[in-house]
Amino acid sequence: MKKFFVCAAFMLFGILNVIQAQLPSVTLKDINGKTVNTAELSNDGKPFIIDFFATWCKPCNRELKAIHEVYADWQEETGVKVIAVSIDQAQNINKVRPLVDENGWEYEVLLDPNSEFKRALGIQMIPYTLIVDGNGKIVYKHNGYTDGAEEELIEKVRELVAE
Repeated sequence: MKKFFVCAAFMLFGILNVIQAQLPSVTLKDINGKTVNTAELSNDGKPFIIDFFATWCKPCNRELKAIHEVYADWQEETGVKVIAVSIDQAQNINKVRPLVDENGWEYEVLLDPNSEFKRALGIQMIPYTLIVDGNGKIVYKHNGYTDGAEEELIEKVRELVAE
């Protein structure tokens, strides 16, 4: 029984460590070709959301469209910023800007054509969403999308802002 509790304690500590992890350092380009180090992503001390997507992923696009509908309100209320990270491979990277423009997304968009950032975070499936607090620590992770899931995101952001 003692071994069980020791193992459980180590597992819990490991899970908390993952949740409280800093962003890994990966060099990406934004949609305009500017180089960005992912470890330096920030929002002036306020929380931000990182949303992994691909142009071909229907649930990803539904999630980003749903967030877009309330994004201005979220920004006004909490100051949150959304960073959308495309994992489209190099041959499809030219489809990202048209999708962003067509939907009027005002997100910061990063390109991860080799899935380096995605792999560094241990992400298996998309859509995958992270919330990073004002200190750069990952405090929430979620994969998949169902209609209305964006409400859970903003609730977590509100909790962070209130702290």
